[in-house]
Amino acid sequence: MEHKGFTLWFTGLPCSGKTTVADLVAEKLRNKGYKIERLDGDIVRKSLTKDLGFSQEDRNENIKRVTFVAKLLSRNGVGVLASFVSPYIEIRKHIREETTNFVEVFVKCPVGVCEDRDVKGMFKKARAGEIDDFTGVSHPFEDPENPEIIIETNRESVEESAEKVIKKLKELNLLINEEANEEAYTPEEEEEIKKRLESLGYL
Repeated sequence: MEHKGFTLWFTGLPCSGKTTVADLVAEKLRNKGYKIERLDGDIVRKSLTKDLGFSQEDRNENIKRVTFVAKLLSRNGVGVLASFVSPYIEIRKHIREETTNFVEVFVKCPVGVCEDRDVKGMFKKARAGEIDDFTGVSHPFEDPENPEIIIETNRESVEESAEKVIKKLKELNLLINEEANEEAYTPEEEEEIKKRLESLGYL
């Protein structure tokens, strides 16, 4: 059976856990044989969008370029796991319209917890005025209105969050349900099996 392409988009504040959870979900799905590609904010900005800054216009252009890549991959049967702050509702609506089987994951985490996790000291620099337009400090983040999935990384373990995501993908029929497939017989096949068992004296 061919795998369905989809775009699983992790959005949330810096240091909320987007990359960590997305990496684990990607690992679990690859281990099951799914075709998976990871697109991550830090990596993309070092290659595909290294010419862009962090103004609203540049942020939107950054996401538009990533969306184009996700569009090509997802429509060709690849599961794309993208982890970007992507703070604006409008640009996330654009991604939904452009990509195949878009699933929004809101990585919900209080700004104080994100700041405590910040090993790079970005929040500290932003509060000191050393970084302009930093989401969560000097730049707004617009919470998703109706995300398909909400994970709360301050309340859940990484494993719990990853399993919640995978469970929802199965509910959306974007993953093959291995257990269901093992038992998936047509009514005719079930009747034939029943007859054979009866003839053998098992029923």
